[in-house]
Amino acid sequence: MKTTAQLKLVSLASLASLVSAGTYSRTENIIGSGFFNSFNFEAISDPTQGRVNYVDRTTAQAQNLTFASANTFILRADFKTVISDSSPTGRNSVRIRSNNVYTTHAAVFDIAHMPQSCGCGEVDIIEGVNDQGANQITLHTSPGCSMPATRTQTGTSLQLDCNTQVNGNAGCGFWPRNTGNVPANVRAGGTSVNTANWGTPTANFPNTQCNLPQFFSGNNIIINLTFCGQWAGAVYGNSGCPSTCNSFVDQNPSAFNNAYFEFIRAFFTTNKMVEIPSEGIDLVGNGLGFLP
Repeated sequence: MKTTAQLKLVSLASLASLVSAGTYSRTENIIGSGFFNSFNFEAISDPTQGRVNYVDRTTAQAQNLTFASANTFILRADFKTVISDSSPTGRNSVRIRSNNVYTTHAAVFDIAHMPQSCGCGEVDIIEGVNDQGANQITLHTSPGCSMPATRTQTGTSLQLDCNTQVNGNAGCGFWPRNTGNVPANVRAGGTSVNTANWGTPTANFPNTQCNLPQFFSGNNIIINLTFCGQWAGAVYGNSGCPSTCNSFVDQNPSAFNNAYFEFIRAFFTTNKMVEIPSEGIDLVGNGLGFLP
């Protein structure tokens, strides 16, 4: 999942139509130390049961797991400590949650580096484990929400049932990394974006087989780095990585030297704050675009 060029993720969570075109005015522009003000640190047990120990902000900053400059924000895992396999806690890492809750919006994440290592996973707009090359975008719901096999999108579907209780909580959808051009109004970083020129979405989640308002309300943005757990651990044996997942994470701290996010900025735009309508969700309007 490491990128060698600057990466912009354009995530259109605009829940108004199959292709939600319109102008969205910027409401937040988060750069550098602004991430500390816009996100809360969650020192909680990992919901995916990973081999990880999420630490609070004080600990994260003291151990240099999060730090910021004028124009970058780093979020990383510990890469120095050997952990006993008998330890009840895993490798120190960070999980942050946005202070704001989002409904109809477009979100842009400008990312210079993504985590890379065996055992890493998972996030759900940018999702992957164990050094895999393709990106996944998924919905995870309670029973009753599924997606049609055929829909307007550039990505390829894998699972259609969003139910967390089936398919090993894989969620509904698989979309490989898209290296198409970044939309001009995203590249420019102006005060608004016009999604009308973003083209066909990489991932489209229509309401035809899922009553979206029943399963989704306002959402926080969560950025985290976990290890092993329900997904990465389950497929570890087929990944080509050595040892067992938990043992590798415990005994090989230097393997996580590249297990970090480097954010240039994140900005969020909205044209109106509304209850989620029922037509559908478009995500990653023009995919993941690499800047020169």
